[in-house]
Amino acid sequence: MDPLTHLLTGAALSRSGLNRKTALATLTLVLAAEAPDLDIITNFAGPVEGFAHHRAFTHTFLGVPFMAAGVLAMVYLAHRLQEKRRLQNQKFAAARANPGDDHVPIVIPRLPVRWGLLYAYAVLATLSHILLDFTNSYGVRPLAPFNWHWYAWDIVSIVEPLITVPLLLAMIAPWFFGLVSGEVGARRDRFPGRKSAIAALVIMLLVWWVRDYNHRRAITLLQAETYSGEEPKRMMAGPYPLNPFKWLGVVETKDFYQSMNVDTQKDEVDPEHRAMVRYKPEETPYSLAAKRSPMGRVYLDWARFPYTEVQLINEREGGGAIVHMHDLRFVYPDTKTDLLSVSIEVDKKLRVVSQRMGPREEKCKGVGCVPLD
Repeated sequence: MDPLTHLLTGAALSRSGLNRKTALATLTLVLAAEAPDLDIITNFAGPVEGFAHHRAFTHTFLGVPFMAAGVLAMVYLAHRLQEKRRLQNQKFAAARANPGDDHVPIVIPRLPVRWGLLYAYAVLATLSHILLDFTNSYGVRPLAPFNWHWYAWDIVSIVEPLITVPLLLAMIAPWFFGLVSGEVGARRDRFPGRKSAIAALVIMLLVWWVRDYNHRRAITLLQAETYSGEEPKRMMAGPYPLNPFKWLGVVETKDFYQSMNVDTQKDEVDPEHRAMVRYKPEETPYSLAAKRSPMGRVYLDWARFPYTEVQLINEREGGGAIVHMHDLRFVYPDTKTDLLSVSIEVDKKLRVVSQRMGPREEKCKGVGCVPLD
């Protein structure tokens, strides 16, 4: 899921009642809910390392205790600095009120800091991150390094407004109603926002339930079809944002892949008659060299429905080829942008020249690039 949804989930968990047990609960839960995405720093080592370590150790059950401990260490450091500043301010105020008196008044905190409970909260929030990432099609490998298999529920888009918006409103509502209460002189709640936070979390569960039902329905509809006389070997149904009744169906047969939309409200496969068939290409020396490259190995380990295109480079441009790899579970017929594809350039001697992620870019135009069918 996107970072905002993770952060809001941590805040909602805190406001649902966990913040009533210990101080620093909200800070701990919010930081831990997003902490696994610290693996983004591996992008500085290049696209290959960044892709290889995305949703890796930080998104595993083995890594959860370490991530939680790291978050707790950050919270402890912030707490110590805050306490030091608070005591200095109290001492300064006391000195101004009573010159020559070094006595510092003791201030009883509103809630005690229970570090053991905060660690449990950090573990819970980190697990919530893995669960949210599991719900979309990108997937996670929670059992690594003992099991490197990718697991994905395929029911929720990576950016899902049906979940994010209620969480955001749940965080804003207490602030808004607090302003109104202050205007009329009403007594303010010590822990505002519990009902709205619980409501937002319940809405998240309801979205999962509705999407899971429709996802299973979409798979059933795909299984009932035959594709150009061939039986499907594998298939998946990927989510669209906002609409729980519209799914991207991807089917693999012996000879080709077929992508089409599925409407679970009308129980129709390919209602727009826009199915796209991609025949499996024959391997070439260029495609094999690209698949053996570091990026190729990492990408093919993750991709569920990999499809390869080879584009020859004219001799006047240096020769060789650009090999484009796509995972068809992210190639939607309604959009042309494929952010989760890779391009690997191979020279005439089958040496890897460059490796990059992102939408397809042409190295050359016109006669410079020749598609290889």
